[in-house]
Amino acid sequence: MELDLEGKRALITGGSKGIGLACAHAFAAEGVDLAIAAREVGPLKETTRDLRTEYGVEVTSHSCDLTRPEHQSALADVVGDIDILVNNAGAIPGGDLLGVDEKDWRQAWDLKVFGYINLARLVLPMMQRRGSGVIVNVIGAAAEFPRSDYLVGATGNAALANFTRALGAQTFEQGVRVVGISPGLTHTDRLETLLRRQATDRFGNPERWDDLLLSGPPPARPEEIADLVVFVASDRAGFLSGTVITADGGAGYR
Repeated sequence: MELDLEGKRALITGGSKGIGLACAHAFAAEGVDLAIAAREVGPLKETTRDLRTEYGVEVTSHSCDLTRPEHQSALADVVGDIDILVNNAGAIPGGDLLGVDEKDWRQAWDLKVFGYINLARLVLPMMQRRGSGVIVNVIGAAAEFPRSDYLVGATGNAALANFTRALGAQTFEQGVRVVGISPGLTHTDRLETLLRRQATDRFGNPERWDDLLLSGPPPARPEEIADLVVFVASDRAGFLSGTVITADGGAGYR
């Protein structure tokens, strides 16, 4: 299927690891020029070099702390007019209400919840003036299927899901689409970190983290989520806005 994305420009946050890295490769394979943002300089440089070499697209990298509004504004200024924003940066810890203190709760939301909201606020006027653009929010299946041992993420994801629905309903007639993708368990380094904490709480042994995967479908590959992100960012999904797609292999209904 031809997606007609060649020559467009996308900003991907959290673009040097996990789902964000897979998105960078998937967009680059379609001929999309990229700006990738993350906190760690080393992985950013490596990713930028690999993408340029493999796909021949223009890639700029931006090391920033997206919990800080001034870094969010600086990023939006330096990348300028983009066609696609993929909000993906986020590292929300596991734990129940008493297991995550207020400082960690706020820090997690500053990155993922307010990071998504603020970047959307910054790029939306440019897209509205042009009359085209897509914002894809990578959220998480806990938005629909909350768990008490992932309370910070479940609550934040639910907020982002409703943010996506409400904003996408408003902007569609202006030519700007806002779509959410909510992955279930996905094979990333962060998945193991979360499951190790849950295994410690449940079994008293973090090394039993993979026991938590026995009762459901296997985790998705990051590339499977990335392919969905690229599709919804293309004109082939031109009637999708204010929609959140849960991609969890049916786990939430088992």
